[in-house]
Amino acid sequence: MITARPMKLIIALFVFLVSATSIARADVISVGPGAFPGGTVPITFTGLATGTEVNGLTVGGILFNYSLGNGQVIIDGGPGTTNNVAPQNIVSIGNNTGILTLTLSGLANTFGYGYAVLNTVNVASATTITLFNGVTNVGSLAYNGVPDPIFAGGFAGIQSTLLFNRIEITFNSAAAPAFALDNILVANTVPEPTTMLLLGTGLAGIAAKLRKRRKSC
Repeated sequence: MITARPMKLIIALFVFLVSATSIARADVISVGPGAFPGGTVPITFTGLATGTEVNGLTVGGILFNYSLGNGQVIIDGGPGTTNNVAPQNIVSIGNNTGILTLTLSGLANTFGYGYAVLNTVNVASATTITLFNGVTNVGSLAYNGVPDPIFAGGFAGIQSTLLFNRIEITFNSAAAPAFALDNILVANTVPEPTTMLLLGTGLAGIAAKLRKRRKSC
């Protein structure tokens, strides 16, 4: 005779899996390029003509918008090659106090990019990432810039316990009059809701069979 214990364990596991996908824990951490799955291809701007307007541009499934409109941020080769930026890349040529918004084509939980700002010394909070799921603010982190090897910059990577589909990026305009951005990485290492649903359905089916067998004993 099959006891109720296996069935209770299956039900408990199913409840845990369902609740784990709905708990709103807006925890974000800083990560490096190694946090992205192997084979993640960086989004670059190679092949785009110098002077291409970034506001309204779509590259690699990402829509770029700049809060100050056209003529402020373009595709260019500046400031030259750094450890994290290489021509062609996004660069500000006008007012750099605006917000660069990236709208993703799907949900992600890990995001990052190489950046540089027009300064040759350490820059506190050189760039800031704020994540959104729709209109919901998921979390935010700021990153310092260090000479990389000349202009201050580095890699800004963030991972969230909540999925997001929109990113707002700002730069420290008080410390640097211009910025550059390149090599964007996006990944989703969280199981899709449909996967969780299928797993839950399978567990529920097993539980039903156990109940049926228990009744027939």
